Amino acid sequence: MAVGRNRVAPHVAALPKSGIRKFFDIVAKSKDVVSLGVGEPDFDTPWHISRAAVTCLENGGTHYTSNRGTDNLRQAICRYLERRFEAKFDWKNEVLVTVGVSEAIDLAIRAICSPGDEVLYHEPCFVSYAPTIRLAHAVPVPVATKVEDGFRLTVAALEEKVTPSTRALLLNFPCNPTGAVLSREDMLEILKFAERHDLIILADEVYSELNYSTPISNLISSTSTSDFNSPTPTPPLYTSLSSFPAYRDRVILLNGFSKSWAMTGYRLGYACGPADVIDAMMKIHQYGIMSAPTLSQAAGVEAMDRGDKDVDRMRREYRRRRDYLVPELNRLGLKTLMPEGAFYLFADIRSTGLDDETFALQLLEKGGVALVPGSAFGPSGVGFVRLSYATSMDKLKLAVERIENFLKGLSK
Repeated sequence: MAVGRNRVAPHVAALPKSGIRKFFDIVAKSKDVVSLGVGEPDFDTPWHISRAAVTCLENGGTHYTSNRGTDNLRQAICRYLERRFEAKFDWKNEVLVTVGVSEAIDLAIRAICSPGDEVLYHEPCFVSYAPTIRLAHAVPVPVATKVEDGFRLTVAALEEKVTPSTRALLLNFPCNPTGAVLSREDMLEILKFAERHDLIILADEVYSELNYSTPISNLISSTSTSDFNSPTPTPPLYTSLSSFPAYRDRVILLNGFSKSWAMTGYRLGYACGPADVIDAMMKIHQYGIMSAPTLSQAAGVEAMDRGDKDVDRMRREYRRRRDYLVPELNRLGLKTLMPEGAFYLFADIRSTGLDDETFALQLLEKGGVALVPGSAFGPSGVGFVRLSYATSMDKLKLAVERIENFLKGLSK
């Protein structure tokens, strides 16, 4: 007997499938492909971090934890944020441990938004932002960033989009897919904008440690030790949107372990912010998830307390790859800005005469290199492609060789 109504809710049926996953379903069927597409570190989780999870398992750590996360991890998160970013939080009331930063983003939007509220977000952006906002029955409002501005978000662009219905501003810097970062001055201007319009800022800073705007000499001195008990504390490396005490009640910090410590499979994240918002997020988390994995939380403590040298090692290698790949792409005529963060390049392919999806598909089929079309990250990404340099230098060199051959074929 036929069902009398649609089984899928209209607002869910209307969601597009991920542009990244759609493309990589095609990649999965291809052979001999150099993939510069997936946003995942090519490093394994450092063993001392994984060993902490193994030890937890051996000691019987296979039970639920507090909905908020273990005391040990929440305390470690607060130590880490104060040490690295001069951001201070109360571990008892202002920290929630989540299943990856994606859950933290979802919880934050659902906790603060009522149906019809508008959420500003910059574009190009991570593919989940608009769908996550829609699932909360809020209204996603993209704010375009431009290559001419280095893909930095400007207050002038925000002012054009804000309305009395705007509830929040969702930010991701360092940015996926562009690699753009905000200066301290940029952050302060955005915080002032949020205050003028009484907005909450949701700061997705999952790439905060993968920031290349600080000179290497400063990084060397700041990572001379990875032990939080050292008599010489590590000076802060970068600015976070949660680093400004005057605006701390307006910012919800959203972060995770996947990118900085190469812990994607651990599915571990966290949110920090005003106690009332964190408590509201905890209630949703409590009914939907219960708690983050116990073994992952044990590994997270080790990462935050003793993982600085690992982050520094990976950051240095990403920087080396970036410094190789950007000049090579520019040499080939694909204009590419030097990104200051994350591990992505956003290359302009308009000079080829192809649209970004056609370029990516033809490069995959004819050249054996997988990239992500820029349009997967919103209309502002049209004409660009995203390349991830979270892969070995040998593979990057092979990719450049193949891209060069592909481009020569286009010119014939």
